[in-house]
Amino acid sequence: MERIFEISGLDDLREYLDGKPDKDALREQLYGEFLKLSRYRNASEWNTVVRLCEALAIVGWGSHEPLEAIRGMWFNGNPETYFLNRYSKPRFLDAVWSKRKDGFAIDYNMSFFHGSQDAPLDKAERLSGGIGETQDVTLCSQRNWIPKNPLFIVRGLSNCYEGSKPVIESIENELVPQLKCGMRPELYGNAIDMLILELIFSFYDDYYCKTNYIIADESLKLKRKDFYPKLLEMYSEKEIEDNGYYLRNRFTYGPFRRDTGRARVEIVFEKEFSQLPAQEQKLLLCRYMLHAVEQMAKRLERKISYDFPLLISDFKSILDRWSSTDC
Repeated sequence: MERIFEISGLDDLREYLDGKPDKDALREQLYGEFLKLSRYRNASEWNTVVRLCEALAIVGWGSHEPLEAIRGMWFNGNPETYFLNRYSKPRFLDAVWSKRKDGFAIDYNMSFFHGSQDAPLDKAERLSGGIGETQDVTLCSQRNWIPKNPLFIVRGLSNCYEGSKPVIESIENELVPQLKCGMRPELYGNAIDMLILELIFSFYDDYYCKTNYIIADESLKLKRKDFYPKLLEMYSEKEIEDNGYYLRNRFTYGPFRRDTGRARVEIVFEKEFSQLPAQEQKLLLCRYMLHAVEQMAKRLERKISYDFPLLISDFKSILDRWSSTDC
C-alpha cells in the first residue's frame, strides 16, 4: 500500500501493479482500504481514496461495482467530490466543500451519503454536523476511468424554440438512458473516456434574448474570425441585429486530450430545424450525431487503439431504435 501511494505517474503505477502476481488478493486489499475511506473526512483522505480508485481501475474491480472518484464543482463555485458508477449513479459520500481561511473542509450540511452494493440504502442520507476538518491540500480527481458509455450528449444552451422541446426531452429521457445501458464500452478499448456531442439550438425568447444560427457552407472552411464578415455579405447590419443572426459551421471539432481521454464536437442547429415535425428532427439529429462520431473516429483511429467500427455500429443501432419511436 505504501508504494502505491508513493508512485505519482499513472504509467508507473500501472507497471508496478501489473507486476504483482496475485491480482485477486491485491484487488481485495485495495477495495478493503477503499471501503474504510468511503466516508472520507478531509482532503487528505479524499486524495487517498482517489488513488485507490485509480489502482482499482488498473487491476479491475472484480465482483465489486466499478466507481470513479470525481472532483467537480458545486453551483456556488465550491468543490464537490463524489463517486459515480458506469450509469452516472452516485455512490457513497457526495461531499460539498467549504473554502476556509486555511484551506477546504467538508460542509456536512450540504453533503449526502448514497447507497451502494456494500452499503444499501432506501434513499440518499442527508448528513449533518457543520464544517469538518480544514486542510490546505489540493483536492485530486481520478485520472483514469472505468468502462462506461463513451458518447455523452449535452446542451450548449438551455434555450431553444418550442418546436424542439419534445425532441430534446426525448434525448434526455430516452436516448441518453439507452446509450448508458446499450453501449458496450468494455469491448471498445480504454483509450477514450468521453466523446462529447454538444447540441446548440437556435432560440428566440424576446428581442433582446435571441440567437438564430445561419449554417455556413462547409466547403468554405470558415474560421471564427471569418463568420461576421461573411455574414455581412449575406445580410445588412440591421437584419443581423433584428434577427439575432450568427454564422456558424454545422460541426466544430475540438482536440483529443490523451490525459483525459476526451474530445468534443459542437453541432449547431438553425431556426428552420425547430420548425420541422418532431420525427424529422429526430432523424436529422441522428444523421448529424452519427456523422460527428464517424468524423471523430477518422481523426483518432490512427492515433489511438480503439474499436471505432464496433462503437459506431452500436451507436447506429441505438439511434435507429430511438428515431423510430414517437416523441
